[in-house]
Amino acid sequence: MYDIEKEYYLKGYELIAGSDEAGRGPLCGPVVCAAVIFPLHYQNKKIKDSKMMSDKERKEAYKEIIKDALSYSIVEISPATIDKINIYQASKLGMKKALLNLSIKPDLIITDYMKLDEFKEFNDILVLPLAKGDQKSINVAAASILAKVTRDDIMEKYDKLYPYYNFKSHKGYPTKEHLEIIKEKGIIKGFYRETYKPVKELLVEQIKLF
Repeated sequence: MYDIEKEYYLKGYELIAGSDEAGRGPLCGPVVCAAVIFPLHYQNKKIKDSKMMSDKERKEAYKEIIKDALSYSIVEISPATIDKINIYQASKLGMKKALLNLSIKPDLIITDYMKLDEFKEFNDILVLPLAKGDQKSINVAAASILAKVTRDDIMEKYDKLYPYYNFKSHKGYPTKEHLEIIKEKGIIKGFYRETYKPVKELLVEQIKLF
């Protein structure tokens, strides 16, 4: 988990930022992007790919990340923006904003396989889009944890506002239960991604009915 950072520390890089997102697949809610810079040679065995951790482990790691990081940033990109520019571009935009919101400028950026070539703001910074970056880089893994915990918290808040939808359970992903719920109850306007196929098909059906 620390080998990538170690390799680039030995090359002279000192401020390594990792960036990742959570929430590309769900039918509703924002996509959340985060960026993290740790102190030189920072290691923490609690930090790993967020998908391989329990909720409790992620929340414990979250606290250590925000305590130990030299700088961190968390950004939400709304469902409306996702519908407007598509989820890939929304994720890229969120990573850009998260990185630019860092209080310290990095000299190396590692992403979870997201290229940032089109952004002139990073022209003077080496960007490494690393396949399975959240499994290979402690900085990317930390960003994935911040993004995941933040998005899960958002879904739990919506679960309290709209308990019928059971967001706490499926987190907005298109599970069988979730699809059945929106067919029966409809969507929450402004919270669902209306360009996503299951939601789009539901809206078309509703138009036909009326």
